Amino acid sequence: MLMKKLELHWKILIGMVLGLVFGFVMLQIDGGKGFTNDWIKPLGTIFVKLLKLIAIPLILASLIKGISDLKDISKFKTIGIRTIITYIFTTVIAISIGLMLVNVLQPGNGVSEETISKLTTTYSSNTTVQAKITEATKQVESGPLQFLEDMVPDNAFKALSENRLMLQVIFFSIFLGISMLLIGEKRATPLKNFFDSLNDVVLKMVDLIMLTAPYAVFALLASVVVSSDDPDILVALLQYAGVVVLGLMLMITFYSIIVGTVTKKNPFWFLKEISPAQLLAFSTSSSAATLPVTMERVEEHIGVDKEVSSFVLPVGATINMDGTSLYQAVAAVFIFQALGLDLTFADQLTIVLTALLASIGSAAVPGAGMVMLVIVLESVGLPPELLPIGLALIFAVDRPLDMCRTVVNVTGDAMVAMLVAKSVGKLGEPHVRNWDDHYEEVK
Repeated sequence: MLMKKLELHWKILIGMVLGLVFGFVMLQIDGGKGFTNDWIKPLGTIFVKLLKLIAIPLILASLIKGISDLKDISKFKTIGIRTIITYIFTTVIAISIGLMLVNVLQPGNGVSEETISKLTTTYSSNTTVQAKITEATKQVESGPLQFLEDMVPDNAFKALSENRLMLQVIFFSIFLGISMLLIGEKRATPLKNFFDSLNDVVLKMVDLIMLTAPYAVFALLASVVVSSDDPDILVALLQYAGVVVLGLMLMITFYSIIVGTVTKKNPFWFLKEISPAQLLAFSTSSSAATLPVTMERVEEHIGVDKEVSSFVLPVGATINMDGTSLYQAVAAVFIFQALGLDLTFADQLTIVLTALLASIGSAAVPGAGMVMLVIVLESVGLPPELLPIGLALIFAVDRPLDMCRTVVNVTGDAMVAMLVAKSVGKLGEPHVRNWDDHYEEVK
C-alpha cells in the first residue's frame, strides 16, 4: 500500500539504491556475478528495449501531431531557430565550464607513471577502444556537410526501423507534417486523426512501461556494479572523475538559475518533475532510450505544449549533448596533462569548436561520447600513437561518467523545451494522465 502512495521518483531511487547494494553483495559471493548477469540483468535490458521500441513511433506521432496542429507555419520556423540557437549556447557554456575547471584543478598532474602504465597495459588494446578510434576516424574523414546528407533518408521505412537514425525520422516527420498543413485541413483530417490517436496510445505505453521502472533500474544498476573494473584503478582516477562530476553539477545549477529567471518557475519544482527522466537517464546512459519518458514528463508534468516539446526534445536527444561536451573538454585536457603534453590557448578554443560540432553529429547512445572525444583529441594534435593510451586513461571510469553526463543531457533538453515554450507562449499548466484513467471502462 505504501509503494502505491510513494511518488515515482522515490520508487526509482529506492530501486537504484537496492540495486547498488545487491550488486556489491553479489560481488562478495562466489558465482554472484554470473547469477546477476544471467537472472537480473535481462530485466533491465528488456526495460531499455521497451523504451527504445516506442521512441520512434512517439517521435513520428508527436512531431506530426505538433506540426499539423499549427495554424501558422511561420511559428514552426520560430520554434526551430530558437531551439538550435539555445542548444548551441548551452553547449558552449558547458564546454567552457569544463575547460575552466580542468585548468584550475589540473587533475592530470596527480596521475602517477605507474597508473598510466597499468591503464595502458589494461585498456590500450581493448577492442572497444579500438572500435571507437576506427568509428571516429570514419567521421573525421567525411565531408563538412556529411551530417546534412545523413539527415535525409532515402527510405522512410528503413529510417523508421533504426533507432540510431533518429535525425532521419525527425526530418521525415517534419516534411510529412508540413505537407499535411499545405493540403488543407479537410484533406489532412483522416491522417491527422490517425497520428493523434497513435500519439495517445504511445504515451499510454510510456505510462505502462514506467510501472516497471523501479524494478528495472534495480536490475540495471546491479549489473553495472558486478561488471565494474578494478577498484584500485577507479581510485586512481577519482580526481579526474570528481572534476567531471563537479562540472556536471554546476551545469544543473546553471539550468536551475535559467529556469527560475526566465520561466519564473521554481527550479526545485522543475528538478522534481523531471527527476524520473533523470534517474532513467542515469540508469540507461542513453538519451534516446529516455526520450519517451522525458517527453511525457515535460508535456504532462511541466506543462510544455506538444507543438514545442515534439520538436525540441527529439532534436535535443540527438544534437544537444551538454554533459557529453563538458566531459570531452575535461577529458581532453586531462589526457594532455597526464601525458605531460602542453595545450595552448588556441588549442583550447579548438576544443570548444570541435566539441560543439561533434556533439551535433553524435548519436544519442551509450559510449558515443568516446567517439566524440577521439575527434576532439585529433583536432588538437594528439599524436596517433598516443591515442589508444589517452583513451585507456579514462576508459575505466567512462561508464559511471556516461551515466552522470546523460542526466545533464536530458535535463538540458527539458530546460530548453521550457525556455522555447515560454518564448512562444506555449508554457501552460501541467495536465497529468495516469495509466488507469480509462481502466474502469474496459475492466
